[in-house]
Amino acid sequence: MKHITFWFDFISPYAYLAFEKLPEALKGLGYEVEYRPVLFAGFLKHHGQLGPAEIAPKRDWTYRQVLWLAHAHGIPLQMPAAHPFNPLGALRLALACGSEGRVNRYVAESVFRHVWRGGADAADAQRLAQLRAELQPQRDPDSAEVKAELKANTDAAIARGLFGVPTMEVDGRLFWGFDGLPMLREYLEGHAWFASGAWEAAAGVPAGKTRS
Repeated sequence: MKHITFWFDFISPYAYLAFEKLPEALKGLGYEVEYRPVLFAGFLKHHGQLGPAEIAPKRDWTYRQVLWLAHAHGIPLQMPAAHPFNPLGALRLALACGSEGRVNRYVAESVFRHVWRGGADAADAQRLAQLRAELQPQRDPDSAEVKAELKANTDAAIARGLFGVPTMEVDGRLFWGFDGLPMLREYLEGHAWFASGAWEAAAGVPAGKTRS
């Protein structure tokens, strides 16, 4: 049985889409999933990038595309009242319900749907308080312990080479994005391409020119 680590931030609509589609995309295969929340903004800071929503034309396209993808795949999705939003409250609440940086699928699903269904304010304090009452976390989401777990998850993900969410990690290989699900399935099914050397060779292509 293959072990998959699903790295995600609730702020990402692509992470939500991949989360909802994962069981169907891997139907019939033997696997287990470990869900680990991270702070996507930490990736952006580390790699010196802007987020998709920080580039105006890309922001418009991103929202149009995710709404279309949700429609095309039959996944309920409404944009939250404002996006991007501060995801720390949601991330810490989820982690407070789990242990050692992991959360179960029910908790992840509850928080994802809090954000991406209904069109309400994902970061609204009253709504988060209501969600907290429903989930009844074993720990205080604002505790130093929970905050440290989120940082540790983010640092560990960066150390593994992650640059975006969602990322599915299996056998040290990283599959990024909602559109990475078919590729992940092919790998888990043992497709010969993954043993051909093409995966490794792709990382060895030299850069012909870089911007200063």
